[in-house]
Amino acid sequence: MLTKAQILKADDLPNDVVQVPEWGGEVTVRTLAAWEKDQWEESLTESKGKKMKLDMGNLRAKLCALCIVDGKGNRLFSDKDIEALGKKSALVISRIYDAAAALNGIGEEDAAELIKNSGAIQSEDLSTS
Repeated sequence: MLTKAQILKADDLPNDVVQVPEWGGEVTVRTLAAWEKDQWEESLTESKGKKMKLDMGNLRAKLCALCIVDGKGNRLFSDKDIEALGKKSALVISRIYDAAAALNGIGEEDAAELIKNSGAIQSEDLSTS
């Protein structure tokens, strides 16, 4: 059985490299810590009075901003850069998002769970991939 020390010492946050020929190179995409994924999910919900609303606006750019890192693992984009990143090519951002989503176990089930927890009405196309 694993000990607390072994669990906390384990390097369980792998990175992936995504080729982006449109930008002339590649980017490193990281795995989020559990608390960061929770914050990302929370950023997708918006409180309107007593009701919660699922805000899918810039969903891909939000995750990409959290996951694109430099060689030392530091984020390249801050939360302030999300809008600008969202204005980049949908094809490129989707490619990076797909890699980040795969690394972080984010799929259609997550969107359904967010909808259920927010009390939002599900639209016909809330696919996150």
